[in-house]
Amino acid sequence: MDLKKLVKEALDNRNCCQATKPKKSFILNESAAPREILSEGLKYHIDNNKPLTEHLYRAGSDKYFNLWAEARSFYSRNIIEVTNDDDLAILTETNLGEFGTLEDGTRVPLDFIMEDEYLDLNEFPFEYKGFKYNVEDTGGMVNDRGQKVWQVSIQDREGDIETTTVRGSSNREGHQEAKDFIENELLPYYGLNEAKKKSQKKDPPIGKPMRSSSGGKAYKVYVRDPKTKKIKTVRFGSGGLKAKINNPKARAAFAKRHKCSTRNDKTKASYWSCRLPRYAKLLGLKSSFSGFW
Repeated sequence: MDLKKLVKEALDNRNCCQATKPKKSFILNESAAPREILSEGLKYHIDNNKPLTEHLYRAGSDKYFNLWAEARSFYSRNIIEVTNDDDLAILTETNLGEFGTLEDGTRVPLDFIMEDEYLDLNEFPFEYKGFKYNVEDTGGMVNDRGQKVWQVSIQDREGDIETTTVRGSSNREGHQEAKDFIENELLPYYGLNEAKKKSQKKDPPIGKPMRSSSGGKAYKVYVRDPKTKKIKTVRFGSGGLKAKINNPKARAAFAKRHKCSTRNDKTKASYWSCRLPRYAKLLGLKSSFSGFW
């Protein structure tokens, strides 16, 4: 009998079993606090090794928000250790589970993505250098100078939509914002910023009514601006985003074009567009992918 061989096989089997053992999403530090202080919801996630992105409670319910707030509180006090990357990012980068108040007194959940019926991103009546875009009044929103706030949405060649807000006394600023984005982001990305040949057709006229073939609703999220401390509404996304979460090629192109690894400002649509897959299960989207696009 080869004793060395038997020992080696035993060690290999042990390492194999250790390697396949599932990693815990949460670790309770019982020296910091007893298990009894945890809510039933948090106990369930710990006992069943379920990340909060696979939430026990219905997204948008009181228990849903309370559980995120509880987990954040315990994590900040070192009562629990969070090992799931998506949960950790949400607990440290966002205020999900907290609430803020709009200027009209409305209480809203912070950093909670929801479908938005206010903005219809299927309408793109303007076109610039082959790309469709729209500029819309936000319904009375103004800045501290009394200037209107305009919503700008631009559609790329894949059907994905970039949205942002622009403040100005007229929609002229919105049109300029759309053109600048097309000039500086989309044309270079698609290799269309080179001098046009004489045989090419002229740019389509601005103002020509056109309709997008992409469907689906946009999303919105309320965030607290770290500079002004005011609550801001950020709108982003489209049906095109939903369809391409599970397409590796489309994800890579989206992340590259939108520079997702550098998007860290929660008050910008690009931050949430880049992180939409992280919230896929919470939004009821079918996806096995998380994190950045």
